Amino acid sequence: MIDKYINQHGKRLYGLCLTLCANSADADDLYQDTWLKVVKNFSQYDTTREFEPWLTKICINIYRNILRRIGKSPILSRFSSNEEKRAVMEGVLSVLPEDYSSLHEAIDQLPEKLRMTIILFYFRDMDLKSTALVLNIPVGTVKSRLSKSRKLLKEALKNEADIPF
Repeated sequence: MIDKYINQHGKRLYGLCLTLCANSADADDLYQDTWLKVVKNFSQYDTTREFEPWLTKICINIYRNILRRIGKSPILSRFSSNEEKRAVMEGVLSVLPEDYSSLHEAIDQLPEKLRMTIILFYFRDMDLKSTALVLNIPVGTVKSRLSKSRKLLKEALKNEADIPF
């Protein structure tokens, strides 16, 4: 039964893992940890609701736990440098025109809560309600984070004329 969900949502989940993590090895670990948690907690899944927001929330929560662990003990850091992260992102985002690379670099520099909101809303194509559900915040907070993110990105990219906002 889980195979159906893996086949249907696996590629998008792995794309999210690559977006969040510093390199493909970390993304692989996050991907695997997410599916393990899904299998372990599948009995808690409400089948009357969409699966993808539930799956994404599990992935985001695991990622946040890793970040908390890193914050408490830098020795446990599994995530690599920003340079390695950019290298992975370049491979993932190679389908985009080159002139969007500065946008992705600017997104990478946003504070984590703003970056996460941008990733879910724009790159995962989630609506406001689904984004709020995954991040466990009110819809109004999603709207304000998106607004703040767009403002910061406009400022960071003020010399990039062709990037639409």
